[in-house]
Amino acid sequence: MKEAGEVDKREWLRRRLAEGPILMAPGAFDALSAKVVECCGFEAVYVSGGAISRSLGFPDLGLVTASEMLERIARICEATDLPVIADADTGYGNPLNVHRTVREWERAGAAALQLEDQVTPKRCGHYAGKALISTGDMVQKIRAAVEARREGTLIIARTDARAPEGLDGALARARAYGEAGADVLFVEAPESLAEIETIARALPGPLMINIFKGGKTPVVPTGELDRMGYRLAIFPSELQRAAIYAMLECGRHLRETGTVEDFAPVVSFRDREAIIDAGRWASMGDRYATPPVGG
Repeated sequence: MKEAGEVDKREWLRRRLAEGPILMAPGAFDALSAKVVECCGFEAVYVSGGAISRSLGFPDLGLVTASEMLERIARICEATDLPVIADADTGYGNPLNVHRTVREWERAGAAALQLEDQVTPKRCGHYAGKALISTGDMVQKIRAAVEARREGTLIIARTDARAPEGLDGALARARAYGEAGADVLFVEAPESLAEIETIARALPGPLMINIFKGGKTPVVPTGELDRMGYRLAIFPSELQRAAIYAMLECGRHLRETGTVEDFAPVVSFRDREAIIDAGRWASMGDRYATPPVGG
């Protein structure tokens, strides 16, 4: 049974996506990155399967197991007070696997989870060569997900049909997934502003969109997306890409100069400790401390 606060996060998320304005959810891949999202003042965090894959040293090709994802999701949910929107890839199998995945993601604390209609193993939505299961098979997965949830977890249905079946095929699939009970619809990888607008006009809300630099989808300001009717914008890889850039710069500087003394773009020691609540842990340790023997 979940804590009341976790149920409240799901209820809050459902209301927010119904009413607006658009909710921005940067991608996290571990507890620290989730704390950074919260520290920056965002209202929700997205757990990116692709970012977790990269953090384990793999490309986003379905190489991360359900148990590995679940472990990260649980740690992220424990680390942040924000509603967690968690990637669940293809559900890791057939509708029975989806049923179990929903229960496990829900138990870990996810407020929403995302399922997609690619075959297993899946691949990044902006890679070439994606293959899909049938619309009917995905509808059964959505039905299983909706029936499995016990605590109001939102089900996000993603279709990757834009590339293999065209925009009309993607829209038809998304409609079918909504009719099967999905709470949020997500057409991955539209390739122009016109397609983004078409999706917003053609589908019932709430709608989700994936934004990142260098992908198939143009980067559109969230204010404009909000005016179109989108209610959830995820930014799954930007924080990780920024972290990779900073680590490379710092590592190269250290290798070339032998010191980090004059390397400016690092967070201060104090700010680093604040993000991880070091002061609270120190105070808790003092509270539990026992007097020295003989004191």
